[in-house]
Amino acid sequence: MMRVLSLKCGRLYRYVKFIFLVALLIVLLMHTHTLFASFQRNELTDRRFIGLNKCPACFGTSWCRKFMNDHIRFESWDRLRFLDFFNVKNVHFAQYGEPREGTRRIVLKRLGSNQELADIDQKICKRATGRPRCDLVQAMYKTEFARLNGDVRLLTPEVVDGWSDLVHCPSQRLLDRIVRRYAETKDSGSFLLKNLKDTERMQLLMTLAFNPEPLVLQSFPSDEGWPFAKYLGACGRMVAVNYVGEELWNFYNAPWQKRVDLAWQLIEIAEQLTNNDFDFGLYLLDVSFDNFAVGPRDGKVIIVDAENVLVTDKRLIRQNKPENWDVWYESKFDDCDKEACLSFSKEILCTRASADHNYYAICQNLLSRHASWRGTSGGLLHDPPEEIAKDGKLEALLEECANPKTKYGRFQAAKELREYLSQLNNSVR
Repeated sequence: MMRVLSLKCGRLYRYVKFIFLVALLIVLLMHTHTLFASFQRNELTDRRFIGLNKCPACFGTSWCRKFMNDHIRFESWDRLRFLDFFNVKNVHFAQYGEPREGTRRIVLKRLGSNQELADIDQKICKRATGRPRCDLVQAMYKTEFARLNGDVRLLTPEVVDGWSDLVHCPSQRLLDRIVRRYAETKDSGSFLLKNLKDTERMQLLMTLAFNPEPLVLQSFPSDEGWPFAKYLGACGRMVAVNYVGEELWNFYNAPWQKRVDLAWQLIEIAEQLTNNDFDFGLYLLDVSFDNFAVGPRDGKVIIVDAENVLVTDKRLIRQNKPENWDVWYESKFDDCDKEACLSFSKEILCTRASADHNYYAICQNLLSRHASWRGTSGGLLHDPPEEIAKDGKLEALLEECANPKTKYGRFQAAKELREYLSQLNNSVR
């Protein structure tokens, strides 16, 4: 009986595979003209394709010369537009190079799906005209993005409070930092909002409201040691960032010593974002294997998706002393049936000087046995060597870090886990 079922399943698999290949062939034949055209022309020089025609309802223009001068080209499969149907996140790989210089790989992002971009267009039009469609450029001047004209000196918390995770509870110090480091202006370096052009102010506010990832990368740059991808520039609704390397998921079954090094780096990232000399708490609200990448040469782990980063100003918290400000905040373990689950309160994170959220997010979603991704479980540190498994220390620390059994246990477990992983990392080198 089992033999018959096995044969039937095998035939069914081959049949489905055959149907898929035939369907793919039909799609390729239907798009033959598009295929050849896609490989012949560079769509990144098309103003409409990159959304430059929608500015100032866009993310910037600092890299437009590079786009328009044909210095940036999609790589291989990214040239095929019919494959965009599968590219929901609108993330593309491209080659960038100036004349007489070598090329290098970069990543291009639209910062949202096609539907999300269409939704923001509709919202702008409805706020300006009451209709879902309109002249987007003219409509921008009638929205909240245009209210801060040249007479407004500073970008203040009450204006943008709650627009996105980056400014869920903004301080003046954070907003000054965002404006001062804004890369989509020639006159960067000043925290005075009035020094920006009208279009630059609207682009800044549009980015802050729609997807603040570029502003996170600019405000906390990799050049200063922050664990984020390097921001390069934007043109219209296309943002360019440095290519880091393969995503963390590709190292799930890497040799044990490699996974130990990556795990140690991840817990160090959690520590840096939680406790740093700048007294900002950067809390990762979306943690999965896809949101991190590993450098091919230095093996350094970098955050490549920074849309959902909540930033708190610990100096302001200590100064204002809101209720329970000095009580350590413990994120609650969430044993849900979905991948990459996290449980947290943004409001509490915004009012506490100490929080274990980043340790919790890294341990639960990446390192411990509770981590699940793409149908697997066990976390990055699955199947340790026999002597480490017998010792039990690593398993106990990971469990306490993800799902603590004692009050404030995660704080201590994270500290000990950092030290233990550092020891393991040094011992295998």
